[in-house]
Amino acid sequence: MYNSRITGLGKYVPENVVTNDDLKVWMDTSDEWIQERTGIKERRWIDPETSDDTTSIMGAKAAKIAIERAGLTKDDIDFIVFATLSPDMYFPGGGVRVQELLEMDTIGAIDVRNQCSGFIYGLSVADQFIKTGMYKNVLVIGSENHSGGLERSTRGRGVTVIFGDGAGAAVLSREEDNSKGILSTHLHSEGKHAKELSLEGPSTGRWVDAIMEDNDPEDVSYYPYMNGQFVFKHAVVRFSEAIIEGLKTNNLQKEDIDMLIPHQANLRISQFIQKKFGLGNDQVYNNIMRYGNTTAASIPIALTEAWEEGKIKEGDNVVLAAFGSGFTWGSAIIKW
Repeated sequence: MYNSRITGLGKYVPENVVTNDDLKVWMDTSDEWIQERTGIKERRWIDPETSDDTTSIMGAKAAKIAIERAGLTKDDIDFIVFATLSPDMYFPGGGVRVQELLEMDTIGAIDVRNQCSGFIYGLSVADQFIKTGMYKNVLVIGSENHSGGLERSTRGRGVTVIFGDGAGAAVLSREEDNSKGILSTHLHSEGKHAKELSLEGPSTGRWVDAIMEDNDPEDVSYYPYMNGQFVFKHAVVRFSEAIIEGLKTNNLQKEDIDMLIPHQANLRISQFIQKKFGLGNDQVYNNIMRYGNTTAASIPIALTEAWEEGKIKEGDNVVLAAFGSGFTWGSAIIKW
């Protein structure tokens, strides 16, 4: 059985920077209020007047970089795993759009709809395909266009100030040395809390015709909802559990972590986990200050930046962990 190793990383974020002060145009908020609660200073939002970016286009841009850095061409990719909660269309998914945009052969493509833990889930799926020998090189993408679906008002500020747009991608390749690459992945869910972080409509339970017929300006079912305190309390517990599970599986201790890259949900969650595991600032990578929460894109963007900055070196133990809507959560342990 093979291991899979990350051989290429890439990221893309829109040029349009939206600061906390910029948000005052739409809602009653302040830079101090946002930073105190989330750690976010700015985020990137697609500007539809100056950019043709979509979830799939951003994913394709990040993927091009990752493929080139892997020393491969598009023809070397055997399969695509695309993680997002914000596809260009209700269906089909973004994976097939990337296949088209990159002018790839008729390779398979699937979408993973696990929101904030989507990249971890996607990484695990790709890892299994490579481990069994079915594929040699798998492209995993996390991409999000949140700004197109956020409520830009004081009513929606609790969610809107948090999220940003962007994409990250990784190429997983076959590795015959089982001591290198992805050592293990760990996935969990707890659906009874699904409504605490959700977007209920439009859906087949409440489709567009019903929404239009009601024409209710107070209907917020088509905007994201988040029970912030409830999510925070569960996140800090599940983050820790997933990390500990991964370490135990590989006979590692918390002192063996060289780099932890948590999903960039909230800087306060990352700081809580860092303190709990006794990690230094050079052992945890955060970029939520610059990009906000980019959901499925947050880990691959952060992983790419950490690698670009030389913070991840060969032989390092890298831990990825995420928690989000569903509730779903997971971790990946990587020997770089």
